[in-house]
Amino acid sequence: MNHAATPPAVPLLFTPWKCRGVSSRNRIVVSPMCQYLSEAGAPTDWHLVHLGKFAMGGAGIVFSEETAVEERARKTYGCAGIYSDQHVPAYRRLTDHIRANGALPAIQLGHAGRKASCGPPWTMFRPLTEEDAANGQPPWQGVSASAIAAKPGALVPHAMDEDDIRQVIRAWADAARRAVDAGFDICEIHGAHGYLIHQFLSPLSNQRSDAWGGDLAGRMRLALEITQAVRAVWPADRPLFFRVSAVDGQGGVWDMDDTVALSRALKDCGVDVITCSSGGINGPLNMAIVPRVPGYQVPYAARVRREAGVESCAVGLITDAEHAEQILRDGDADLIAMAREFLLNPSWPVHAAQALGVGEALDFLPSGYSWWLKRREEIRRLS
Repeated sequence: MNHAATPPAVPLLFTPWKCRGVSSRNRIVVSPMCQYLSEAGAPTDWHLVHLGKFAMGGAGIVFSEETAVEERARKTYGCAGIYSDQHVPAYRRLTDHIRANGALPAIQLGHAGRKASCGPPWTMFRPLTEEDAANGQPPWQGVSASAIAAKPGALVPHAMDEDDIRQVIRAWADAARRAVDAGFDICEIHGAHGYLIHQFLSPLSNQRSDAWGGDLAGRMRLALEITQAVRAVWPADRPLFFRVSAVDGQGGVWDMDDTVALSRALKDCGVDVITCSSGGINGPLNMAIVPRVPGYQVPYAARVRREAGVESCAVGLITDAEHAEQILRDGDADLIAMAREFLLNPSWPVHAAQALGVGEALDFLPSGYSWWLKRREEIRRLS
């Protein structure tokens, strides 16, 4: 699966990515980034500008932020949601704008589970209290695999029964239907970072003894049934992604063998791309200690791609164009995702194209941008 050792005429980073019935103009992905500025779950003008600038800057795929499938699935009152048909027109405004500027609009569907009912990150996600209720933001009880709080002092979730689980699976399917109506080309199921699906996968948070817990197959069941429900309503000509925390917990509580097994099963359920992240569950063994160096999660994407036989997306401190290109050339991933780097530089793809020697071929940008940038390069050569 390795690419040729010699550099291609066109950098792989700028070759189209094709999957099912869609094609992105390059392999650069804007990862979901929670903004905590939604209004009753719906996006606003902030989101139009926030996401639009990434499409205008040349990214191939632009994800909106993690989007809750139920009202109770939000972490905070400012989190995004697509749990009502009334949300659809607001998201359609975003997808139309992203697509008009050359990128594929994508959505990540998630459920906070036991991490629900909190203040925003600048409060360190403190649990909501009756004091917040007096200000119009009453706390609510989260749900999870087991009645185990996410951390000391956090609200204890309700341990889900069979009816609760079936309701959540239906909510995921309903949210996916709304995402279709809203015009998204790609859907990603969020199964990482300590949220509900991850809470079922990890034995630290899932201490059930029924068919939804216990061994690996039981703990994987919710992830697989949600994926099957989403794939059943998600159009056959549109890709489905799944984000995993590839490792989480010291002592092999969840390791790469588990992730490869999950990825194989997800592929059988119709998942096209696995996005490989890490961490998120706290407990007796805590989060895996992973050195934060450039590309620190690339080995996870590489192993999933090779051993599970499914395409992968690499993410995690990938900020350099040459590094991104090398990951693709080595066959370690099919897509390169970034988040904070795009906040610093929404036009990262333009700089990457110039760094890789294809700065003259800026046709992936809106015509006005492209014309001015080419003139800029011409003026530089003449000066």
